[in-house]
Amino acid sequence: MTAGATFGERFVAAVADRGPFCVGIDPHAGLLRDWGLDDTPAGLERFALTVVEAVAPLCALVKPQSAFYERHGSRGVAVLERVVAESRATGALVLMDAKRGDIGSTSAAYAEAYLDPASPLGSDAVTVSPYLGFGSLDPFVDAARTHGGGLFVLALTSNPEGPEVQHAVVVDGAGGVTGERVADRVLAHLRRLNDGARPLGSFGAVVGATIGDTGADFSFNGPVLAPGYGAQGGTSADVRRIFGPAAAHVAPSSSREVLRAGPDLDAMRDAVRRANDDLRLP
Repeated sequence: MTAGATFGERFVAAVADRGPFCVGIDPHAGLLRDWGLDDTPAGLERFALTVVEAVAPLCALVKPQSAFYERHGSRGVAVLERVVAESRATGALVLMDAKRGDIGSTSAAYAEAYLDPASPLGSDAVTVSPYLGFGSLDPFVDAARTHGGGLFVLALTSNPEGPEVQHAVVVDGAGGVTGERVADRVLAHLRRLNDGARPLGSFGAVVGATIGDTGADFSFNGPVLAPGYGAQGGTSADVRRIFGPAAAHVAPSSSREVLRAGPDLDAMRDAVRRANDDLRLP
């Protein structure tokens, strides 16, 4: 990691060096079974650290989903701490996929847990939810600025339930309908936070790689996490079509696309290389 660099700076450098593909290190119980492992903390540790060994040296960004570790209690969280530390030791950026969102001191505590380098779970960036109001994320924004971290804010997700909130129209303080969608307001807040940052801001969005054409403006000068690439149907052509000029700052992510190739280390490495080759812009 470059001392004093912002997350946006580190993200741009890592993608230029390694490619944009992000691997989700998601130890589903079914995947553990497929690998011949028990659904126990010991099986979790074997699975997760094998994935780190295979993919972290090749990826700009890895994304452990905290829920799959938390379900194993304190021993699972201890494995997650090792995933963070060992991934970062290879030069990969770690995005903690926790999707936290709360208010006040609780939000600040979550921010310290995931963004303070002194925390055992301290990561380069964390996913957060803005649906208690974007201002509820202020403690995360402050922590990211203090520690050189990043945020990826849920904006336009590809789950079928998402549009009922994300495509809803904003109402102003006087009760008038503005015509602006909630997702577009989220992107506008990110544009404000990233204003003037070079080469890229540190405040990103989560936008599904399979959402189709939404008419959203992704020129908010920040990174994008695009889940759904690969096994879930998203393609490199979709990334270029959806994001247009902003595609250079998109990190498409997949879990199954790589993890189902395990526990063979070389097979997982080959899957990462193929994805990065497919996703590199011409």
